[in-house]
Amino acid sequence: MSYEILVGLALFALVSSITPGPNNLMLMASGANFGYRKTLPHIMGVWLGFTLMIVLVGAGVVQVFDAYPVSYQVLKVLSVVYLLYLAWKIANAAPVSGSDEAVGKPFSFIQAALFQWVNPKAWSMGLTAISVYSPSHSISGVLMVALVFCASNLPCICFWTVLGQQLQSVLTSPKRLRIFNWSMAGMLVVSLYPVLRPQI
Repeated sequence: MSYEILVGLALFALVSSITPGPNNLMLMASGANFGYRKTLPHIMGVWLGFTLMIVLVGAGVVQVFDAYPVSYQVLKVLSVVYLLYLAWKIANAAPVSGSDEAVGKPFSFIQAALFQWVNPKAWSMGLTAISVYSPSHSISGVLMVALVFCASNLPCICFWTVLGQQLQSVLTSPKRLRIFNWSMAGMLVVSLYPVLRPQI
């Protein structure tokens, strides 16, 4: 991989990792509701789960879509349904009256890792990165793409979690936290627009 391609890949990985999407919005909401420490399994699941996804996509998982186009449509439907369910969960994560504990619990490592496979933005990032920066799907090229995303993704998702945690000082009442959670849920639903747009 040439220096120019590597720089382009690094910029793509940074921009796509830091911009809002289902992972970042959910981590921000988790940071605000549960704090950084309790969100660590979620962070690690996103980080390692997405890195593994890049490797598997580069190794040929995408060929399943080419062989069975209906599988891609099934994946899109599952993604939309599951994200709507998560939006509902976030919207209803306000604390019980008189309690500082939020309803529900943060994502586990496994839940966050598996979520990457129904995350539209993760699929978009992975497919674009492999097709543009490792079109030959060579082992070295795929591993380089995965490594660059591995390096850039972690600080970005940590940033969103810390941002959510810092909001705890503002979200000091059940009403404010409820408004925040409903806002995050709404943004998560809006993030589905690129998936739904071709069907409109």
